[in-house]
Formats: sequence, structure tokens, C-alpha cells
Amino acid sequence: MAAAILRRARSRRRRPFASPWRAHAGPAPSPTAARLRVLAPPHRQAGRGGAGPAPPRRPRPQPHAARAAGSGGAGRDRLGSMAGARGAGGAAAATGARPGQRPGGPEAAPEPEESSLAGAPAPNLQEGSDSGLSESEESVFSGLEDSGSDSSEDDPAEEEEEVSSDEGHGGPEKTAGQQAATPSPSTEVARAQGCEEYAVDSSDEEDIRNTVGNVPLEWYDDFPHVGYDLDGRRIYKPLRTRDELDQFLDKMDNPDYWRTVQDRMTGHDVRLTDEQVALVRRLQRGQFGDVSFDPYEPAVDFFSGDLMIHPVTNRPADKRSFIPSLVEKEKVSRMVHAIKMGWIQPRRPREHSPSFYDLWAQEDPDAVLGRHKMHVPAPKLALPGHAESYNPPPEYLPSEEERLAWEQQEPGERKLNFLPRKFPSLRAVPAYGRFIQERFERCLDLYLCPRQRKMRVNVDPEDLIPKLPQPRDLQPFPTCQALVYKGHSDLIRCLSVSPEGQWLASGSDDGSVRLWEVATARCMRTVPVGGVVRSIAWNPHPTICLVAVAVEDWVLLLNPALGDRLAVGGTDQLLSAFVAPEEPAEQPAHWLEASEEERREGLRLRICHGKPVTQVIWHGRGDYMAVVLAAAGHTQVLIHQLSRRRSQSPFRRSHGQVQRVAFHPVRPFLLVASQRSVRVYHLLRQELTKKLRPNCKWVSSLAVHPAGDNIICGSYDSKLVWFDLDLSCEPYRVLRYHRKALRAVAFHTRYPLFASGSDDGSVIVCHGMVYNDLLQNPLLVPVKVLRGHTLTRDLGVLDVAFHPTQPWIFSSGADGTVRLFT
Repeated sequence: MAAAILRRARSRRRRPFASPWRAHAGPAPSPTAARLRVLAPPHRQAGRGGAGPAPPRRPRPQPHAARAAGSGGAGRDRLGSMAGARGAGGAAAATGARPGQRPGGPEAAPEPEESSLAGAPAPNLQEGSDSGLSESEESVFSGLEDSGSDSSEDDPAEEEEEVSSDEGHGGPEKTAGQQAATPSPSTEVARAQGCEEYAVDSSDEEDIRNTVGNVPLEWYDDFPHVGYDLDGRRIYKPLRTRDELDQFLDKMDNPDYWRTVQDRMTGHDVRLTDEQVALVRRLQRGQFGDVSFDPYEPAVDFFSGDLMIHPVTNRPADKRSFIPSLVEKEKVSRMVHAIKMGWIQPRRPREHSPSFYDLWAQEDPDAVLGRHKMHVPAPKLALPGHAESYNPPPEYLPSEEERLAWEQQEPGERKLNFLPRKFPSLRAVPAYGRFIQERFERCLDLYLCPRQRKMRVNVDPEDLIPKLPQPRDLQPFPTCQALVYKGHSDLIRCLSVSPEGQWLASGSDDGSVRLWEVATARCMRTVPVGGVVRSIAWNPHPTICLVAVAVEDWVLLLNPALGDRLAVGGTDQLLSAFVAPEEPAEQPAHWLEASEEERREGLRLRICHGKPVTQVIWHGRGDYMAVVLAAAGHTQVLIHQLSRRRSQSPFRRSHGQVQRVAFHPVRPFLLVASQRSVRVYHLLRQELTKKLRPNCKWVSSLAVHPAGDNIICGSYDSKLVWFDLDLSCEPYRVLRYHRKALRAVAFHTRYPLFASGSDDGSVIVCHGMVYNDLLQNPLLVPVKVLRGHTLTRDLGVLDVAFHPTQPWIFSSGADGTVRLFT
């Protein structure tokens, strides 16, 4: 049978193939030569001696109809159809085909219905055809290798190689018949149009997908392409030249903008269908993707509760379940060897300790913790006595007097935490009320008990108390109340003493300033100012008789006309000698002369600030004074010069609400106290020298030592803070002797005394000795508590001031009186 098949194949090779080229003259050229002739430009075809266009023939059927016809017929019919496909058109195919053959074979290429294209031959343009085969072998096997796809996308390099191979092998076969069958230029143009039809086809069959695979697309951020297709050519990214304005217009005009997303694999915009949008919304709501899935359907148990006759699986057991494992045998042998060598010891039986123990028993000294040298056992509870019994003896029951005395005692002073009671039976005993509290205290004892014995030094507690001098050794200081200055009808907020100590000025909420004689407590003069007096300050210069009064947003300069008449007249001459400049400069305050009626009352000048004034204080030389305004911003502190009637704001920005200011008695420093800090500024250099931190909530008052190296601050949280400027920015000492807020603090100019007044109605006088030796710390000793003011509106002492020459102190209170302590 094999011999018959071979003879049949040989006879087919010898049999001449029916070809349209044989109908003319000469042998038929190879398909490669025909393809090169088709793809060659018109001038090369003319150079080969083309014989003009072929005669018109019947148009070939459409390629889609040929594909849909199916692959029917026998093997010989397929050979005939392949031979017909190699022909030059529909007529040649009809000549070479048999009655059972389909019109147009599977390799029929799609061509448009034009007369020039119908008359041209249709050679196979497949890349894989070999030019070295003979005509019969080419015609027999080329149909089996042809896939029916158009090969218009071949590389030019491959075409040039095939041109050289065809010219080398098919040279003798180029006859006149081949030249006659060479297509014309019009035919080649039509064929080129047919090839470009599939190159730009956008149907689903020709869709070009990104086949880069599971590769991060960030690798292609710097490249113009996004991957490669199956043939190795680049897939370029779509051009996206739209800016934000184009995107906004697209968003407004395109109704499907909200459902358009970008495919990261291809870079194209994809419009989501209604089913995809519904799927996304279901997933966003936490639902299942499948609409038909019911998550709440009743579960069907795979194994029913009924007893089954047959097993679920009847698979026979494996063979390895009957044969001992060699791996396990090796493991067991190793373990046996380790046991024989003593490497593996058997587990010791556990010793069952009793679950009960003696609560009050001492710890075992042989225990691990007991052998520790520094171990301290936990404290034990005292054993219950007869007093804890529900039926104690009569002598343990307290009497009514003992019960009252026990209730009046402090909890820490009681001998027993409870009172013994008698009950007829144990069932009548109620629940212990302090049970939870005592259990909590017991837990605290166990938790906070030190487990380490600390080496303590035996020190007498009396030795730890500093050796302070006796108050009688620190005299003189004020000890008793001498005079009471009465006359104001409302609380007195401020007071000031003249430089000689002969006169006293006080300001009250009743809208008046009173001038007193210190020695007799007689009111020498009353000046109505028409508002609440917030601050008052007597000029410290002995030759200038002026009193500065802060009333609302004014600072009034009064000449009290008391004391030396030469000083009074010299003060008026100093004020009247001022000549106003022709072009007055812009200032933060306005200086106004008093009227004749106001001059008779003693008023000389008015300084208007536009904001409420809370404090006024003079410099030691008497020409400058500082003013504190109750306003936010950098203009809270102003400095006025009396001789030139000029005002200036020394700061450019604010560091919080300013409470008090003070001039340094020796250096050109200005101390500014805010709520949480005290800043020391150098006025000549215009820079911050030091910042002090009082560590208190709200600073209320400020005073500077006459030597200038120490300051004290009072606060509303009942603290008095002493600062040593040469030592540190932190407090040297914090004194907490008052029970309420401190309103005022003051230093004595000659004696080592300082005092503080508080809302508790007391004035505490302390001895504050500052030594010239920098290695010796200041000596601070409280010496006296002075009381005399009565609390009014929950306010006590509002201001304190020392006498300039005597160890006396003045205090003004909310009860409307000024008291002198000597």
C-alpha cells in the first residue's frame, strides 16, 4: 500500500499543473517572482518588458462570502481549488476548477470590485513561501501553508532578500508569458489600496492589544510607547495634548464623561456600559458583584442528619498506611540513641502544691527572695481582735461620748477605722460600708510598698531646718498699726509717698485724689478727677512737686502745692518754660494744657492716650515716666519726657498683655512684666537683655531692689517670686505665705525690707538682705504678718508702699482706708 501511495505522488509530480500562465506562452513563474513583480514599482515592471494590461475578466466573488462558504469537498477538489487560486482571476479559476469546487478558495485575498484589479493575477503573498521549490511542489504544498491572511505588512528587508533569491534562482523562467502577465501601474495602485484597507481596520478582529504582560507600566513612563504587539512592533501611546481647559469643556459637553475611564494598559478612554456601572456601584455599597447571588439563601448541609447506608467515599486505603515509614524509623532510632546516651531526660513529675496557705504566716527565710539581703517582705494585715467581732464584750462597745469624740476626730487620728457594734446573730450583720475603700487601700499598700531597703542616714530632723536668725535680731521693721487715713467712700486702688515722706497721695474709685499729711493722718487736699483712679505716682525728684494720676485714658499731672514753696514755684516755671515746635511731630499721645479753672484745682497738664491707662511710674531722675495701656498691640507701653513733652513707643511688637513696668534704679533698663514672663530691655542699645520665667500663672505686680540686682514678682496664684539677676533666669526663691492672690509688692529704699499685700487682708513683711559678696546668697526671712483691713467684695489689700526714710509701711484696702504700720 505504501508503494501505491508513492507511485501516486510521483504521478502527481509529473502531471502538468493547469495554470493561466500556461494558456499563454512559456512556463509559469514561481509565486515569489510573481509577488515581487506585483510589489515592484511600475518603472521596474516596465523594464522587465511587460506586455500591457491583461484582458478584462469576470470579477471575483467577495472574500467574506468565500470564508462563509465552509470547507467542503474532497482532497482532490482542494488541490483543484488551490490551483485555481494561483490563476489570474475568476475566469481562470472557473477553467481550472471542477464542478464540485467552491468559487474562490480559502486563500482568496479580499480585493475591491474594479475592472483593473479583476484582470490582475492573484499570487500568494505569504512570507513563509520558499523560492527554492519546483513549480509542481510549490503549487501542491503552497495551498496547505497559506493561511489566507494578507502579508502587506512585511518588512522591506525581507522583501529585498526575496528579490535577490528570486533573481538568483528564477532567472531562466522569465519568459514572454510572464511579461504579458505583469500587472499594470493602475492594478498596483488598486492592490496597494486593498492592502491599506486592513492596515487601518478598527474592527474587533484587528484590535491591537497591549501584550506587554504582567510588567509595571511605570517602566514606560519615559518612553513614547506602552508595549509591543505579537510581531515585536511598538504600541505607541495615544497623543494626549488636551489641557485642563479642554478637559473641563469635555466634562461639560460630553454626557458620558462621568462613565469614561482610562485603560492603563493601552492608554485609550473606555466608556463603561450600564452593566459595568451597576457592578461598580454594587461593589461600592459592599454588595456582591453577581446580581443573581443571594447571600441570605438558606444553607444546605452537605451531610444530612440521617444515617446513610453507604459511605460518602469508598476509596481503598493507600499502601503506605500498612507499610512502616522509613523516615519515621530513622527518627525513632535517633531518639532511642539520644535516650541511651543521656541527652534526653524524662520529664519530672510535677509536685502538687496545696491551694491554701496561711495568710498571716511569715515568709520562708529559705525562699529565693528571703535569702536576698535587701529583700523587704510585703506588709501583713493585723490580726482581727475582739473589736471586730459581731458580738464583742461589753467593754469594747463605745459609749455615746466616745462615739461623738470618734466622729469629730480626723480619719488619720482615729485608733480604729470603725466603731464596734453588737448583733444578735451573724445573719444580722449588714454589709461593711468601707469594704471597697479598705480593699483599695490594701492594694495601694501592696503596690506602693518598697521592695528594696534603702540605706538611710540617721539625721536629726532639727538639723535639716535652716538656722534662721530671730526676728528680734532683724529689727527694725513695722510691727503694729499706728494710723488710719479715712475719707474715701470707695475702695482705694493706689497710693504714693512724697520723696521726703511728709505727704501721702491716694486714689480711689470714688473719682477723687486725696493728699494726706503722714504724721497726723489729716486730709490736706481733695482733687476730683471725674473717674476711677487706676494708678498714682509722686515724682521722685526732690525739686519737682508733681503727682501723676492715671484716670481712664488720661494721665493728669497735678501740682499739689504742698511743702516747700520754692519747689512748687519752680515746678510751675519748669512747665511754663516749654516752647512748642513750629512743626510738631506725630506722637502716640497728645499733650494738652489745663484751663484756668483746672489750674486752680492744681491740674497743670493732660496727656491723652485714647486707650485706658492702667499704670504710671516715674524714672528716678524725674524727667521720664512710663505708662501701661490696656490695649493689644505694640503700643501697650509708652514713655513720656516731661521737659520736651514728647511721647514714644519703645517696642515694635507685643509679647502678650503687659501687666506692670518698672525702671531700673541704676542702669538704663526697662523691666516689662507680662502674664507669664518678665523681660529686661536695654533702652540705649534697644535690645532684649534677659527674660525671666516666674513659673506662675499670672503676674500681678513687680518691684525692683534699690541696688538693682534683685527683683520680686507677685502673682494671682498667691506666689511671691524672688529673682537674682546675676544668678539665673529662674526664680531664686518662691514664697507661698499668702492664701489668696497677691495685689502689690514693694521694696524699702533704705532698709533690707520687702512686703506683699494680698486679698486675704494681710500684709507680710520680710527681711531681705542682699550682700555685696557675690558668693553669698540673699537672706530671706519673713518677720511679721500685719492685719487690719476688712475684706470687702472679696478684696483685701490693694496696694502697699514703704516710707522713704522710716521703717514704716502704708497699705490701702478695699474697705476705703489707708493704714500706717510702724
